[in-house]
Amino acid sequence: MNITDTKPIDVATVRAEVLRHLKYSLGKDESHASVYDWRMSLSLTLRDLVVDPWFESTRTTYEAKGKRVYYLSMEFLIGRLIEDVAVNLRVDEIAEEAMESLGQNYATVVADEPDAALGNGGLGRLAACFLDSLSTLGIPAYGYGIRYEHGLFEQHFEDGRQVETAEGWLAQRHAWEFERPEVSYSIGFSGYVKESDGRAKWHPGETVLASAYDTPVVGWKGKWANTLRLWAAKPTRLFDLESFNQGDYLAATEPEALARTISRVLYPDDTTPVGKELRLKQEYFFTAASIQDLLRRFLSEGHNLRDLANKVAIQLNDTHPAVAGAELVRLLADEHGLSIAEAIEIARGCLGYTNHTLLPEALERWDEGLFARVLPRHHRIIELIEDAHVKATDGSVRIIEDGSVKMGELAFIMAHKVNGVSALHSELVKETVFSDLHAIYPDRITNMTNGVTPRRWLYSCNPPLRNLINRSIGGTWPDDLEQLDGLAKFADDAGFQQDFRTAKQQNKDRLSNWLKARDGVSLDPSAMFDVQIKRIHEYKRQLMNLLETVALWNEIRDNPNGNWTPRIKIFGGKAAPGYVVAKEIIHLINDVAKVINKDPVTSKFLQIVYPENYNVTMAEFLIPATDLSEQISTAGKEASGTGNMKFALNGAPTIGTLDGANVEIRERVGAENFYLFGLTAAEVVARRDEHDFACNAIEASPRLSRVLGQISDGVFSPQEPKRFASLVRRMYEHDYFLVTCDFDSYFETQRQIDVDFVDTESWTRKSILNTARVGWFSSDRTISGYADEIWNVHSATGS
Repeated sequence: MNITDTKPIDVATVRAEVLRHLKYSLGKDESHASVYDWRMSLSLTLRDLVVDPWFESTRTTYEAKGKRVYYLSMEFLIGRLIEDVAVNLRVDEIAEEAMESLGQNYATVVADEPDAALGNGGLGRLAACFLDSLSTLGIPAYGYGIRYEHGLFEQHFEDGRQVETAEGWLAQRHAWEFERPEVSYSIGFSGYVKESDGRAKWHPGETVLASAYDTPVVGWKGKWANTLRLWAAKPTRLFDLESFNQGDYLAATEPEALARTISRVLYPDDTTPVGKELRLKQEYFFTAASIQDLLRRFLSEGHNLRDLANKVAIQLNDTHPAVAGAELVRLLADEHGLSIAEAIEIARGCLGYTNHTLLPEALERWDEGLFARVLPRHHRIIELIEDAHVKATDGSVRIIEDGSVKMGELAFIMAHKVNGVSALHSELVKETVFSDLHAIYPDRITNMTNGVTPRRWLYSCNPPLRNLINRSIGGTWPDDLEQLDGLAKFADDAGFQQDFRTAKQQNKDRLSNWLKARDGVSLDPSAMFDVQIKRIHEYKRQLMNLLETVALWNEIRDNPNGNWTPRIKIFGGKAAPGYVVAKEIIHLINDVAKVINKDPVTSKFLQIVYPENYNVTMAEFLIPATDLSEQISTAGKEASGTGNMKFALNGAPTIGTLDGANVEIRERVGAENFYLFGLTAAEVVARRDEHDFACNAIEASPRLSRVLGQISDGVFSPQEPKRFASLVRRMYEHDYFLVTCDFDSYFETQRQIDVDFVDTESWTRKSILNTARVGWFSSDRTISGYADEIWNVHSATGS
C-alpha cells in the first residue's frame, strides 16, 4: 500500500490538517501559536499519513502468518523525524509549501524538533538506517530498544573540558510515538531459584514493568511501515501511600524512582559497582521485555513453539542484548516445559549476532558474582549452555571463565550466524577475537558490510546535490543507489563539475551560517573543510589529527609566506563520561584551538573548530559541507564505519587507513580517489612486537618530537604547563594505537592533499567519482543480505 496512491495529498489538505491539529490537538489559534505549536501540528499531520500504511502493513503481516525480524539494539539514533517522514512519504515539498502558506518558515519549524537522544554513534545510527531499509524493502520487522528519558548526555565545554549534563529530548511531548499501556511485562531481578518435579522456577526479589511505546517507521514512498517499540521502566507499585502519610515523601516515591532509573540514561557511567549493576539491569530489561513480546505475538497466531525459528529471526546488535539466548531458553524451558537441550537448539535457530568490535575490552564481560546475584536463573542457564557446548566440542572455549561471564562468547555460541560488518573486519573476527570458536564452527561467521540509508544521508540532508543528481540521471536512485554510477560519465564534464562545486559551496555556506547562528563561530567557506566526526576514542585517533594540526601550524609559522592551502579542521564527538584519556584529548583539542585560532600569523591559513554536543542534526549539516573525510583509525581496530560511507556519498574524498569499510570504499572509488596512509593491520601487529617502537618513531620524526615537546612544555596550557604530561608520556610508553608510527605518513599525505585541493578540476573529479561509485554502500543492500543469508525472510511487497 502506498499512501500517496490511496489518498490525495496536496497543499490544501496538509494546510487544513495542520490547522485542525493546531486547534484540536494543541488547543491554540493561529495568532497565539508558537513555533512549538506549529511543529507539533505538522508532526501530527504527517504522523496521520503514516498510520494507514502502518496498519495495512501490520494486517498484511498477521494475515500471512509469515516470518518477522526482531532487531534488538541498545541504541536507535533516529534523529529528527519530520523531514525523514515527509521525504519517505514524498510530501516534503507539499509540507514546506503548506507551512509557508501559513506564514511559517519550514526550516525553522523543522529545526525546533529535538533529536531523539537514543544513541551514541555508529551503532545507533546503523540501527536507524536498518529500520528505514527494512520498511523500504517491505520486510516485516520490529526494532526493540529502550525509551531513554534523557538518553545520552548533552555535551558542553567548560574551559575546554567536556562537561556532561542531562539531555532533555522528552521535556516536550514526543509527537511520533503511541503509548501502549496495555502492553507491559513484569521484568525481574535478583531473588532465588527453586526446583521441583524437575522444573526450575525463578522467584525475583525485585520487579519492574516494561511499558511499550511504538513509533511507526515508514519506508520510501510509503509502501510499508514497521514498528520501533521502545520500553520504558515503570514501578509495579506506583506510590507508597503509608510512607507519604507519615511524612516520608522521598520513601513514598522510591519505587517509581528506582524503576525510572533503568530507562533514564543511555550508558550510565559503569566505573562504579552500582553503575555496572544498572547497566546489566538495563540490558536484561529491554531484552527480556522484547523476548516476552515476540513470544506472545508468535503464540497468539496459533504456532507451535517448535516452529519458532521458522517464524522468528532475532538479531542481536552487538553484545548488549546477548542475554537474549539465556532468556529465550528460560522461557521455553521454565514457562513452556521444553527440555533445556531442545530450548537451546530452538533459540539458536532464531538468533543472529552482529559483532561490531575487534577490541577485546569492548566484548562485554560481567563479574560472575554480580551476574549471578542480579540474574540467578540466567547464570544457571548459561552454565547449562556452556556444558552442552563443551560436550559437543573439545571444551576449549568457555562462557564463564576467571570469574567473568563473557557475553561475546555467549552470543556466538547461541547464534546460528555471526556476522562482521566489513570484509576486513569479518576476516579479523575469525583470526582474533573469535579464532577458537571459528575453528569449532567454521561456517558460522559471515560478512554483512554496513550501509547507510540514502534517503536521510543524501536525498534529505543534501538538497543541492540531490537536485543535481535528479537533473542528471533522473529521480529513481533513492531506492536503487547503484544508479549513481551513471554520474561517472560526467566526472570530466566542465559544466557538471561547476554545478557539483556550486552544490558543495552552497552546503559549506549553509554550515557556516548555521554555526555562526548557533555558536557564534565564523568560518571561511572558501577554505578546505577537513572533518573528523565520531565518538572520541584512542583507536579512532583524533589525537593524531590534532598532532598533525600542530605540526602544520609550526610549518606555517616557520614559513608564513609559503603557498599554504587554507584549512579548517572540524572535530565533533563525545567521550564516555568515565573515559579519562578521551576526555583529556578533548581538552587538548580545545586548548590547542585557543592558541592556533588567535595566532595572527597562521589564522588565515589554519583554524580549529570543535562544536559541542555533536548529534545527528549536526552531522546533517557537516557531512554535505565536507571537503575531506578523516577515517584514520588504527588498522585492524575499526569494524566498519558508516560515517566514511556518508562522506563519500556526499562527495568528500577520504584520507584513511586500510581499516574497516575503508578497504571496500577504496576498492570501489579507485585508489587514485582515496588518500591512503599508514600501516596495514598485519604491520600494526608486527610493529607492536618491536622493542620501544613508539620512542623510536618519535626520535625518527623531528616534527612529532617538536609537537610533543610543545604540548609537554605547556605551550597550549600556559596556566598549567604539565596539564597533558600524562598524555605525552602515554605516547612514549604505551602508544598501543600507533599514533607515533603512522604520524609521518599521515603528515606527508596531508601535504599532498594541500597540493591536490587547489587543482580544482582534479579535486572535483575525485569528489564526483566518490559519489558515483559508492552506491553499493546502501543499507538496502545490507538488509537484503541479512534477509537472504541470515534471517531467511522475504519482502511482503515484492521489493
